[in-house]
Amino acid sequence: MTSTGEPATDVDELDAAFAETVRRTGASVGALYLLAPDGQLLHLAVLYGAPAEFAAPWARVSLAAPAPVADAVREDRVVWVGSQEEMARSYPRTAMVLPYPLVLVAAPVTGVRRWGALLLMWPATRPPHTTRREQGHIRSSCRRLARLIEEAVQSGRSPVRGDGPRVLPVEAGRRSTGPAMAAADFAERLPGGSCALDLEGRITYVTSGACELLGLSAGQLLGTLPWQSLRWLDDPTYEDRYRAAVISREPVAFTACRPPDHWLDFHLYPDASGISVRIVPSGAPGPPSPAPRHSTRTATPSRAGQLYQLTHLAAALTEVVGVQDVIALVADQIMPAFGAQGLVLSTVEAGRLRIIGQRGYAAHTIDRLDGLPLDTVLTPAGRALSSGIPAFFADPQDMRRIYPEAPLISGKRAWAFLPLIVSGRPVGCCILSYENPHAFPAEERAVLTSLAGLIAQALDRARLYDTKQDLAHGLQQALLPRALPMVTGLDVAARYLPATRGMDIGGDFYDVIRLGDTAVAAVIGDVQGHNAAAAALMGQVRTAVHAHATLSARPDQILARTNRLLTDLGPDLFTTCLYAHLDLARRRVTLASAGHPPPLLRLPDGEARPVDVRPGPPLGVAAEAAFPVTGFPLTEGGLLVLYTDGLIERPGIDLDDSMARLARRLARSDDRNLDMLVDDLLERAVSTSQRTDDTALLVLRWPSAG
Repeated sequence: MTSTGEPATDVDELDAAFAETVRRTGASVGALYLLAPDGQLLHLAVLYGAPAEFAAPWARVSLAAPAPVADAVREDRVVWVGSQEEMARSYPRTAMVLPYPLVLVAAPVTGVRRWGALLLMWPATRPPHTTRREQGHIRSSCRRLARLIEEAVQSGRSPVRGDGPRVLPVEAGRRSTGPAMAAADFAERLPGGSCALDLEGRITYVTSGACELLGLSAGQLLGTLPWQSLRWLDDPTYEDRYRAAVISREPVAFTACRPPDHWLDFHLYPDASGISVRIVPSGAPGPPSPAPRHSTRTATPSRAGQLYQLTHLAAALTEVVGVQDVIALVADQIMPAFGAQGLVLSTVEAGRLRIIGQRGYAAHTIDRLDGLPLDTVLTPAGRALSSGIPAFFADPQDMRRIYPEAPLISGKRAWAFLPLIVSGRPVGCCILSYENPHAFPAEERAVLTSLAGLIAQALDRARLYDTKQDLAHGLQQALLPRALPMVTGLDVAARYLPATRGMDIGGDFYDVIRLGDTAVAAVIGDVQGHNAAAAALMGQVRTAVHAHATLSARPDQILARTNRLLTDLGPDLFTTCLYAHLDLARRRVTLASAGHPPPLLRLPDGEARPVDVRPGPPLGVAAEAAFPVTGFPLTEGGLLVLYTDGLIERPGIDLDDSMARLARRLARSDDRNLDMLVDDLLERAVSTSQRTDDTALLVLRWPSAG
């Protein structure tokens, strides 16, 4: 039986291997990220070379985020960033929270499955380029880390301990060989003052000269953070200089005013063990004191780390698109950043608070809180939204004095109610809650209040985007056929993919029209553009073609009549269209094209090629245009593919080459299931991440007698 006090050797070995990797590569800072069980979030598990608070803005990274560690895991590749300029260009959000000269690499930690990523950072003095051998060493280290993680999981031990990352001690590698007193005497003889800081920022040594310049005794300074013991250094600018020294490992200097008018120069010299600081009186007279000695402000300045965190979250909020993206960001990044365990995000609808997202609450609790009127006395949400003033409750007693029922409903023990206001208009309310009492210092309240404004702006944009998307989706679905007709002796499958840029709506269309028991028409077309005007014209074209087809007209007549209609309407948009008449009784296909790409024909032996169709001009260009007719026999077991140019058109690639490539792909595809065939053609030909044009695809097969 294993004792509860037995050390978790698997995790200890993981930490040792991770620390060895960081030291062996010469990196100044290292981080190991592990995937959450849902596979959508990366958690910072182990940190080396920097204090935990430095990593707070990137302690949790969404796998979908544009960040080096997320790209490394998602794309299973080594991401190398050789300079701050490259970081700003490739990862602007990461550059906001790491505004220092550095070199960075992120590599996937993968074994039997994806486990996470290894992040290494070097000072900018390192060469910006990596060698294949270096990348090989890093990949080998990642495989070793993956094996240790798997061993820990197999033995029932989680590689994650506690809520925050494990910060491993740094081995300086250099130890003083002289007597301690000799070193102290040496420092005392130097002009000015000297002190030493560890990587956490705490003062570990101070000379008498430094005490005199700083105005405090050694007992008041040792073990403290400078910006806490020296209130005149309590400014994010000075803390940022310290952060820059720790991250970049390069000397940093700044000048600060010790009230009332003593200007001091601080020179910071960092290495892997800490920072040596030289303090000397400023060589030139400084500017006037920036603030009176007795400030009237009640809130202390926000820490630089919190400001970077706020900047990081603000940048992330500008990138969200829909409402669900906003909810996910608040839950995955803002909740952990402030240590909250519960979230309720609501919007205002018809004078009521409708909950659109939540974390950490039971379903029956959400049912009880959903739909409360703005003037509710059950919770502070309505009052906070009406007044526009955030409400903070540090413990249940605070809440119970004004809202006695609220603590009983949720079971939480501390709350922050943040009204979401845009241009004086209430948008909703964001509630962060805690399972234990939680004091809200003045600076944390200030940051949360600022963050509420950013969430409000993001939520307002996201709601507008979702409304537009719903409208576009509904319009597109109304204009395309809801279902394809069942025709004896014919198998049919179709797909439509909108462009990823724009309103998710376009002018591509397809249709299958039953023309009696033994004939059918297949139509595909492409209206110029992918916006509401293109969709409206597409609806007119499809209706016109459908109406003329039911009158038993020939393919060329149908296109000619539709063309005259469009030239009369004068839409300023041209339309390409391909009309195919399939006579299943006579086993023959008749085609006419209005400037549309030719269809592909696949024969029973597997050969696939474009059909030689002589096209007429696009519809709506010339009123009296002619549209030549092409015919060929329906061979049993054959297959016809109609498509729009979004399937084949690529910048810099000839259309004939693209059609030939699509034909080869069709020849190799399995046609036993048409839906799978369509998916295969789309997956291989269309990039799902960025589609600059919409795509329609229609496949028809006339099976053999067997």
